[in-house]
Amino acid sequence: MRRVVITGMGAVTSCGMGVEPLWKQVLEGRHGFGAIQGFDTQDFAVKYAAEIPDWDPVAMGLSKKEARRMDRFSQFAMVAANMAVEQAGDFAADLDPFRVGVLVSSGVGGFRTFEEEKAKELEKGAGRVSVFFIPMMIPNMAGGLIAIEHGFKGENYCPVSACASSAHAMGEAFRKIKHGYLDACVTGGAEAAITKFALAGFQNMGALAVGDDPGRLSIPFDKERKGFVMGEGAAILVLEELEHATKRGANIIAEVVGFGATDDAYHITGPDPQGLGGAKAMEFAMEEAGFAGDQVDYINAHGTSTDANDRIETLAIKTALGEESARRVAISSTKGVTGHMLGAAGGVEAILTALALRQGVVPPTVGYQVPDEECDLDYVTKGARKQEIRRALSNSLGFGGHNATLALQKYEQ
Repeated sequence: MRRVVITGMGAVTSCGMGVEPLWKQVLEGRHGFGAIQGFDTQDFAVKYAAEIPDWDPVAMGLSKKEARRMDRFSQFAMVAANMAVEQAGDFAADLDPFRVGVLVSSGVGGFRTFEEEKAKELEKGAGRVSVFFIPMMIPNMAGGLIAIEHGFKGENYCPVSACASSAHAMGEAFRKIKHGYLDACVTGGAEAAITKFALAGFQNMGALAVGDDPGRLSIPFDKERKGFVMGEGAAILVLEELEHATKRGANIIAEVVGFGATDDAYHITGPDPQGLGGAKAMEFAMEEAGFAGDQVDYINAHGTSTDANDRIETLAIKTALGEESARRVAISSTKGVTGHMLGAAGGVEAILTALALRQGVVPPTVGYQVPDEECDLDYVTKGARKQEIRRALSNSLGFGGHNATLALQKYEQ
């Protein structure tokens, strides 16, 4: 079994372009929410989102031609992947291109393209639908475009498991390298679903927070939580086999050591009330990583700021780690800053977990004010905390009952 390390990371979020502005804003506890600019929200109760303002893919390095042929989610993915590849350096220079994979996910894919092309069809007829409609819409296209751009010819597919999508992609990438099927992999997720149609669906099912104070909208584990704030963007990582990374003198950020995945088999949107699926995902990730619950220093929780998720994820952590260890471990949800980036959430949270390990800082749970007796663990609510972190978990949960947990640890030779 081979060791797997992170050697490159890239992020496109409402906090800025790149990993550094994202990390800075998370540690400072400043949310990335604003009034929705992409469309008129007059008919919507929801007015705020973690939107990327003034997005210009050409200014971010894409040509006008290729940008026109990509949905917004693919543009995000390409830019974030280019960042990650640049940070990783010449990691693929001496590798067989068929052993460099791309596993990049999206929960819903080209939702904006779907809306725009459907409007054309209704108004002007089928003949006006773009010839690029299908390749722009399908969620696997982000990975396909990244492979074309960089010449990576290994396994390339798109796990789709709602808000657990990018965690599944990273878990699969980790396993492919660990078991010798790949030597390196570009992985993560991208999402761009802040559109009229998508927002209407999420709003009407009661998943989104409504209110006039953006600082009290995404408030994970707070008793007054009432839904999440939609986010968009991309988070891409380069995973690499350790021996290859050390031989070329790579800058190793953190090590991926375990992955656990389960399903609640309970409800299409609601979690199992006992949290057994989420607990088992954590247990499986720890088992593969080779550490016990009392050795976990930090958990980046899924923490969506919905009533059921936060309450039941708290219960799942207690089950997986044991009551005593659960009360000791530092836990935070970074969705109070980034919003819920759906299929990209696991990717951005893995990046933040890796940085927490490397820098010895626990990100805070931003927006928390009112304690909830059913969410009674240490959610790091008083700002970022300096703390030695050697082992961490990152949880991602999705509609359909999907649970995925990544286990990461501080890299040590």
